[in-house]
Amino acid sequence: MKKLITIMLLLASLSGFTQSERFFAAMQKNLKMFDSSKTTADYQALSAAFERIGDAEKTQWLPYYYAGLALATAGWADQNLNKDDNATKIKALCDKADAIGKSSEIFEIRNMAATQQMMVDPQSRYMTYGAEAGSALTKGMEIDPKNPRLYYLQGMSVFNTPEAFGGGKAKAKPIFEKSVALFKAAEVKPLYPKWGQKQAEDMLAQCQ
Repeated sequence: MKKLITIMLLLASLSGFTQSERFFAAMQKNLKMFDSSKTTADYQALSAAFERIGDAEKTQWLPYYYAGLALATAGWADQNLNKDDNATKIKALCDKADAIGKSSEIFEIRNMAATQQMMVDPQSRYMTYGAEAGSALTKGMEIDPKNPRLYYLQGMSVFNTPEAFGGGKAKAKPIFEKSVALFKAAEVKPLYPKWGQKQAEDMLAQCQ
């Protein structure tokens, strides 16, 4: 009986290890595809691939994060993309990620989705989507005040806000400085987001 229990425990352990390895390999493969994706169709296909990993895994929020990031990247690059439809898909993916584990990283994607919706017509949409974008940053910082990507996104918002409304280079500079400092101090984790440092450094250079 003891031998049977030992064998069953060993098999369960090996099964979990194999599943973990498959997950890691699938994520690594799709993460590399970010570099080769160029078109909206590429990013949509990549998003769908990440979502399939998340649906199969069921316990990992990272696939849904990257699925949302792929669509958000398309949203920045494709001016003809329907930002509302795209944002609806992004927020649904964020909801899936949130249901698994609360992470400050997810609020980066929520911020980008709302910002893209606001930029369709900033004057009429600021009160709705501008507030939503700002709220996403605040909530993310409450979870992890050392997430450098959140400060990068906050810096971008301030940088692109006219000086008359409290924005501009001078106001954005210390935010970018904080973002860069946090990037340099951040612990590197397998599969976790790494983007943003170069962007933050480039924006800081523009504020000098």
